[in-house]
Amino acid sequence: MKLNIALLPGDGIGPEVTKQAVNVLNAIAKEYNHQFNYKNALVGAAAIDATGNPLPDETIQIVKNSDAVLFGAIGDPKYDNDPKAKVRPEQGLLKLRKELGLFANIRPIASFKTLLKYSNLKEEVIDGADFVIYRELTGGIYFGEKKLSEDKQYASDLCAYSSEEIERVLHLAFKAAQQRNKKLTLVDKANVLETSRLWRRVAQDLVKKYADVQLDFLFVDNAAMQIILNPKQFDVMVTENMFGDILSDEASVIAGSIGLLASASIGTKSALFEPIHGSYPQAKGKNIANPLATILSAAMLLDHFNLHEEAETIRKAVDKSLEDEISTPDINKENPKTTLEVGEYIVNYIRGNIICKKSSENISLGQSTII
Repeated sequence: MKLNIALLPGDGIGPEVTKQAVNVLNAIAKEYNHQFNYKNALVGAAAIDATGNPLPDETIQIVKNSDAVLFGAIGDPKYDNDPKAKVRPEQGLLKLRKELGLFANIRPIASFKTLLKYSNLKEEVIDGADFVIYRELTGGIYFGEKKLSEDKQYASDLCAYSSEEIERVLHLAFKAAQQRNKKLTLVDKANVLETSRLWRRVAQDLVKKYADVQLDFLFVDNAAMQIILNPKQFDVMVTENMFGDILSDEASVIAGSIGLLASASIGTKSALFEPIHGSYPQAKGKNIANPLATILSAAMLLDHFNLHEEAETIRKAVDKSLEDEISTPDINKENPKTTLEVGEYIVNYIRGNIICKKSSENISLGQSTII
């Protein structure tokens, strides 16, 4: 298969982790006889510094002419710490979602056997947890009308949804539940918010078309608690934009590190794949960032094009790296590996080189041992 992939490394650690994901995709292309072509583009703070625009027109054209987008991270302290900044890196990502019509963000949440002992949660609570969060991506408070009084003493953000926006992401979530354990949980705040009550009405009408799926509801405050108390109760979770953003970050503790969580943003024609972590500017250039979330996002990219065997090869490589403790400091504090070492381990696994744990210190030198 031939794919044209737009690379938007972004800010902070984005370029470092994206580079490792590209190396992994190139290894897959060679082993499975595919052709992946890449075109780099600016976004976020890097784009502001270069052009004054967090999403330049050139970037928009590149992503629209590509089959998929691999995204790194976005954000920079000089903007994060300046509430008066009128142009912000995040505006680039929000506009990109609108330009591509990316209306659903899909975030798999699963526990990793080899990392259970490192979690802040009890092993028996998270062992076997495996669910997916579907987050609506183009509506809600993030995109609603914003107001600030002239004296800057009053501000408001409008949360607005249409039934059409709600229905299209619910269709995806229902279909996902049909392929899994046939249970869908809608998370809302219907006891307070009119938009949440609209979500419930649309879901209750739509479930008639998915008679094999069990639909239930949770208020967002209870859902936040249940994710920690009993994550294994969930199969597919669907929710609005801001709730989904918060809950999926909370759920990262189940995996053991936010550096392990991948995501896909899906539209009618386009798809973007990115780790859910931020730009982590404190780690920029230090070769300590965890590339696994971006590498797993690349696996989701392959799944999107029905290259399931290839995607599974990447996931097996990630599992093996965790088993052999080839991990960055966020996971392996006693004997951490670098971003580069983790990426090269994954590449070697894909190429058929099973690397001895004892020889892991030689990976960065290309001296890994085949056994």
